[in-house]
Amino acid sequence: MMTADKEKRRAISREAARRRRRVESEVFEDLSRLLPLQQSVRDHLDKPSVIRLTLSYIRMHTLLTGKTGTKAEASHKVKCGQVTDDQMVRHEFNGGCGEEEEKERYDADASEETNMYLRILEGFLMVLSTEGDMIYLSENVSKYMGLTQAELMGHNIFEFSHPCDHEELRNNLRVTAEEVWSGEKRDFVMRIKSALTHRGRSANLKSATWKVLHCQGRSKVCVAPSSVSCLLLTCQSLPLSHTLLSTQTFTSQHSMDMRFTYCDQRMTMLLGYSTEELLGRSIYDLCHTRDTNCLTKNHFNLCFKSQSVSGRYRMLVRGGGYVWVESHSAVIPNARSSKFRPGTNQPLCILCVTYVLSGVEEPSLQLSLDQTVHI
Repeated sequence: MMTADKEKRRAISREAARRRRRVESEVFEDLSRLLPLQQSVRDHLDKPSVIRLTLSYIRMHTLLTGKTGTKAEASHKVKCGQVTDDQMVRHEFNGGCGEEEEKERYDADASEETNMYLRILEGFLMVLSTEGDMIYLSENVSKYMGLTQAELMGHNIFEFSHPCDHEELRNNLRVTAEEVWSGEKRDFVMRIKSALTHRGRSANLKSATWKVLHCQGRSKVCVAPSSVSCLLLTCQSLPLSHTLLSTQTFTSQHSMDMRFTYCDQRMTMLLGYSTEELLGRSIYDLCHTRDTNCLTKNHFNLCFKSQSVSGRYRMLVRGGGYVWVESHSAVIPNARSSKFRPGTNQPLCILCVTYVLSGVEEPSLQLSLDQTVHI
């Protein structure tokens, strides 16, 4: 009799467990159907991925509908320590179908326009929370990282970025009242894991290499109590594809201390300096004093990350004045291995492609003896 009762209780327990699993599976299926993803992607999502992507899209929806407020309100919110990232989790998906066709047409037009912008950008969009969670990435991220949008969204950027870049990344994620008030932009270079092979195919993440990204954007602080504060970034893979057809562009090579070892003739036309007089001179000699920090940061990134974009700075012009320029640089490794460290390639030189962005400003002003024209 005792055995029969025990078997009956076990059967009831098993049936209840099956019912719970069935209900749970139905809930996850319903949740998966509401995600704005292609059917082929939804079919391969496991339960943790469904939860991760759902939370990301809730955050993104809250971000898009959140109130940004005035600079004063946002600044006050930061000063009072109210910039949080996980205050909002109350949101209901709208499953109505009344406006489905009109919505699909609108989404198709918007998607086509977005894809055009991304092709021009030669990069992808990324939205980071103040904790480093990747709230959103544009679909073309797979072209640069070898991982799909669904594989990355909801994960933390620190899981994929180089450990040596974490401190700089934290500094850029940090929001201060002064930065909110001044609208200060973010501009930094970081290394991130890429599963792409040299042939453009996706490999296992365990064998991933480091890709250098140039990230630009600004922080967004929402003042509503249920809003997300985040960092909006455009990310471009370095080195960028350069076209030297423009007459406003010149190339140069430098030693690792940024002394000229080569410069093309276009620099003479644009800045007035001859190639011979620049050899052995430091690029810092031609930089406006107020912009040396910009060059120093670019030099630091080159030494530690091998590639960098300088941002805009001023170069002095022979005869007087200056022009605004931007340099895209990369360290070229030596093909031969080091005698002292076999298997490692010593740097051969730094290659710079410099874009002249303006005409000569303040031509009567001489800030250096190097600008003096010798007669």
